[in-house]
Amino acid sequence: MELFQAKDHYILQSGDDALWWSRKDGGMSVRAATDLLLAWNPVCLGLVEGVIGKIQLHADLPLGLVLIRQKALVGCLPGDHKVYKITKIAVVELSEDDPLDLELELCKKHHFGINKPEKITQSPDESKFLLKTLNQIKSNVAVPIKKKVKENKEKERLEKRLLDELYKIFMDSDSFYYSLTYDLTNTVQRQGSLDKSDRPLWKQVDDRFFWNKHMIQELLDLGDPQVDFWVIPVIQGFVQVEELVVNYNESSDEERSSPESPLQERTCVDDVHPRFTVALISRRSRHRAGMRYKRRGVDNDGHVANYVETEQLIHVHSHTLSFVQTRGSVPIFWSQSGYRYNPRPRIEKGEKETVPYFSAHFEQQLKIYKKQVIINLVDQGGREKIIGDAYLKQVLLYNNPNLTYVSFDFHEHCRGMKFENVQTLTDAIWDIITDMKWTHFVVSACAVLHNDNHFTFT
Repeated sequence: MELFQAKDHYILQSGDDALWWSRKDGGMSVRAATDLLLAWNPVCLGLVEGVIGKIQLHADLPLGLVLIRQKALVGCLPGDHKVYKITKIAVVELSEDDPLDLELELCKKHHFGINKPEKITQSPDESKFLLKTLNQIKSNVAVPIKKKVKENKEKERLEKRLLDELYKIFMDSDSFYYSLTYDLTNTVQRQGSLDKSDRPLWKQVDDRFFWNKHMIQELLDLGDPQVDFWVIPVIQGFVQVEELVVNYNESSDEERSSPESPLQERTCVDDVHPRFTVALISRRSRHRAGMRYKRRGVDNDGHVANYVETEQLIHVHSHTLSFVQTRGSVPIFWSQSGYRYNPRPRIEKGEKETVPYFSAHFEQQLKIYKKQVIINLVDQGGREKIIGDAYLKQVLLYNNPNLTYVSFDFHEHCRGMKFENVQTLTDAIWDIITDMKWTHFVVSACAVLHNDNHFTFT
């Protein structure tokens, strides 16, 4: 899609559709592509992949339009749904000033065969004359505007620093993903139970994981069906998709491992050992997200800090298997202040005052995931003990038969990078693990076998 700069608007155009942003007030509107003829002196700035939304980095700075400048294909999910990672963004100020160099890929339709103009050089005599004229103008200025110049420089430094941070969030974290045809916000099970009825993708999403919803809200509020084309639900998290092929031959495992047996070329028979698509999708909630140590516990709406839903997918032929786990901060009111390593936790609210918010969190969890198994990984001694004790008290007060609580002092058992000691945990809860269910989705039969239990890590 092409990005145009006109006198009063920025215009994004793709095929017969166009999206207009006012450079004066940032207002959005969807229009026909032919309306480009009505724009005042439109100039094509280059190509972009899509819209993330609007953002205002500071109250003293203008609105910015965040666009996907470059993407990378992560893989294809069942149904040939392509998933992309955002690798580069462009930020366009919605102001009447000319934009900085956005480094967009040039549009061949409008830039083909056009070279950048050569830099105009001046002769030494012309330079001396201009410098003399400039000095005369300066000497004739009655009231210097040094204060205003200083304020402008400080504003420019602030804007540059905030923009650099925004670019780092997208381009250094490798954590923003989207698909134009697949709902990355919903698990296979939720997708199977949705009444899609040809609704656009953004109207099917799980609101918790629609990361750029606030940035694109003004566009959603237009209520125009033409908006659907421009809305790209973005998730923050991680997506990896791999295709596995099982190779085998007619010899037994013992024969293949025998040093006396010659190595035979392994073949793949797709009817017997087909290709498997294995995917891992982690979705971070847009509610109560923030830096570690700076964002902890639960809020007044029952949302916990840095909540993530992780789905493991295996697909073969028409069969898709899905297993889901969630993790989040301990759902009580607590905090950690300071920047040093592992600052001391502090309980913010009392036991009785916390009960309704703890309940709100797990009521939502049980509504979505049915039975819950809590694996509490905080230290059982030392500084974190008060968090673990407060958590256990809330579980006992909640007293729900669909909630199972298990405590595992991760740091104590796995000290010295001995992560294999997690086996102690799995052995202790083996009966729970074997009772754990998953989703089995069969495309050809249009049937979904629902899961009953999920893990919750805290």
